[in-house]
Amino acid sequence: MITLKTVRVEHFAVAGSFIISRGAKTAVDVVYCEVTDGTHVGRGEGTPIYYEGETAELCAEAIETRGRQNRPLTREDLLKTMMEGAARNALDAALWDLEVRATGTPLWQLAGLPEPKPLVTAYTISLNDPETMKIDAAKAAAQGYPLLKLKLNGEDDLLRVAAVRIGAPDARLIIDANEAWGDVNLEEMTAALKKLGVELIEQPVEAGLEEALDGRVSSLPFCADESCHVAEDIERVAGLFQAVNIKLDKAGGLTEALRLSETAKARGLKTMVGCMLSTSLGIHPAFHLAQTADWVDLDGPALLAQDRDGGFTFAGGTIGLPG
Repeated sequence: MITLKTVRVEHFAVAGSFIISRGAKTAVDVVYCEVTDGTHVGRGEGTPIYYEGETAELCAEAIETRGRQNRPLTREDLLKTMMEGAARNALDAALWDLEVRATGTPLWQLAGLPEPKPLVTAYTISLNDPETMKIDAAKAAAQGYPLLKLKLNGEDDLLRVAAVRIGAPDARLIIDANEAWGDVNLEEMTAALKKLGVELIEQPVEAGLEEALDGRVSSLPFCADESCHVAEDIERVAGLFQAVNIKLDKAGGLTEALRLSETAKARGLKTMVGCMLSTSLGIHPAFHLAQTADWVDLDGPALLAQDRDGGFTFAGGTIGLPG
């Protein structure tokens, strides 16, 4: 029988600050848990979806409650008994990890995914004034990151992107509006951004107001983030977006994320595998799913002041498993 062994909240400082349209973060709290079959121990981590009202403390409480229930602690049963979110993600990850350790079979084989290899990952340029973003982009480019993800807020965004283009003239660019473009003329904005070399726009409008995109002319594809958490959301966003950002904390674990990826691709949507601020433990399952994605945004550990020991390597703009 599998049981819950440990659950706790852990605190990690951010290198500098992480700024988006909703505010700045200088640290992140994650929920950590362990499950055991009596011989082996599996570990998992989740980062609360703060814009959904989650906190690390509430996630820890949800995991403890699930651990006390007289039900089998399996990935399949979690889908029936827990809502999507960081708590389920942490438990789901721990159960995958436990199976890896108990069977000696790599995660990629258990999940039916390709054998993992290093991947080009986006590097996030936090929202700031144009000059600061230009400097930050130049630093990232100098570190070898070929793909940059810019956090914007609907104000002076063209100036910010133009400044970044000066700082990193050869970089590929992704824009994350974080729901802040409700009043932006999307036809004019996307046409201008395309000239600056932008290739994708994440979540231009608020979740729940996706219909505002219906019939809008855009020179660039839109990627659903806050608007798409689980596989059932695909029917609602397909036709309005051309891609989805799959985050395991939103989906509630790799088990659901696999369903989400398959459903999205069946509807002709491209996929990005992204993450919240997290340690390498938190993005470990996502790295395996990212082997099948069109874009990869797994820089969460690279944005921390210090990652867990034995974490992913970030070199030359790629993310790779430790040697």
